[in-house]
Amino acid sequence: MGTETFLKERSFVGEPPVEKSGPSKRGVDLPLLVVMIALVVFGLTMMFSASWNYSFKQYGLPMYMFEHQLGWLGIGIVAAFALSRFDYHHLRKLVVPAMVVTIILLIAVLLVGKVLLGSQRYLSEGSFQPSELAKVVTILYLSVWLYSKRQFIHDVTFGMIPLSLILGIIGGLIYRQPDLSTAAIVLLMGGLLFFLAGGDLKQIAILLVIAIVVGWVIVRINPTGRERVAAYIAELKDPTQASYHVQRSFEAIVNGGWFGVGIGRGQATVTGLPVPANDSIFAVIVEELGAFGGILLIVLYALLIWRGLVIARRAPDMLGTLIASGLVISIGIQAAINMSVMVGLIPFSGDALPFVSAGGSNLISSLASIGILMNISRQKGEITESSDEERRTFSATLDMRGGNRRRRVSRSRRG
Repeated sequence: MGTETFLKERSFVGEPPVEKSGPSKRGVDLPLLVVMIALVVFGLTMMFSASWNYSFKQYGLPMYMFEHQLGWLGIGIVAAFALSRFDYHHLRKLVVPAMVVTIILLIAVLLVGKVLLGSQRYLSEGSFQPSELAKVVTILYLSVWLYSKRQFIHDVTFGMIPLSLILGIIGGLIYRQPDLSTAAIVLLMGGLLFFLAGGDLKQIAILLVIAIVVGWVIVRINPTGRERVAAYIAELKDPTQASYHVQRSFEAIVNGGWFGVGIGRGQATVTGLPVPANDSIFAVIVEELGAFGGILLIVLYALLIWRGLVIARRAPDMLGTLIASGLVISIGIQAAINMSVMVGLIPFSGDALPFVSAGGSNLISSLASIGILMNISRQKGEITESSDEERRTFSATLDMRGGNRRRRVSRSRRG
């Protein structure tokens, strides 16, 4: 009797059929793909409209910045596709070398980097910004590290102290450029991942207090921080006393009204709005597409974050959950900071608007993040007892540790 016949007979009498173990693949996450395409197309359209005049003045060619953006987009798409096919579990072997390379690049920027717009952030003439790479690599490194130490995360010597050292090194190197907002994002993402991994609330509270104190000290001793906070306070008291950048942004937003003046017809790009294709592009969007266009962009980012968190909840293990949550929330924070600055809600910072602002480093890192999210969404592994416990832990964490359907979350579950 053949093996195939024997298996069929065993199934017929009630025995479970033999199934292949190990991870399998889902199809592509269509909602995430659609939102990403919408953001990229929206970004290219508005970037071209915002850049042609600035590009002509700076480089003598109105299409110079747009053509370069297309080139960076091609590289980013290739990176996203490759990462969508690369099993994210293999990242555990690569994060340490990637972190070492990132630290070397951040040090190289401080030693031989080019100064642009008052900051030393680029290795060459505005071509590569290692701090953008640092955002993604730090999230990946911390996710792998927290996942590997999840059983000891409540121990200070294995949890808070090593985490503080990691974040201190990366954040300190970025702060020295100076790039205060990116350093703050890195620190914020570290604390958030520690929280999602089930870190002790007392340790999180200590980290929060330390972060507030350190932030206050930096603002007091750093000239850039002092100037920006002083300008922000003056702006709150009297909008006419806002910084030149923010005043030009206000003018563009007021001029846009509800439905805008039309793509390519905005005046802000030719009347002094600084770097309209990069930091200030949200003001250009609102002027040319109105409040409707600004709300549409916010909705697209909200959909992206929603889909990323759905992927995080459906991940086959806690590692996928941490990576997906960290990457998509980081994109959302960057977008929120950029747009909030342009409407005067927070002190000025130079963060790019993901998928929209001109700049290869941010575009490639954002697309690479989407590629990793795509790979996590495609993974469908066998749910073991340990992975099911991890998923319950994450659900309890997202419920703010207050309980799960009226039941208190036990301490042992968060182990």
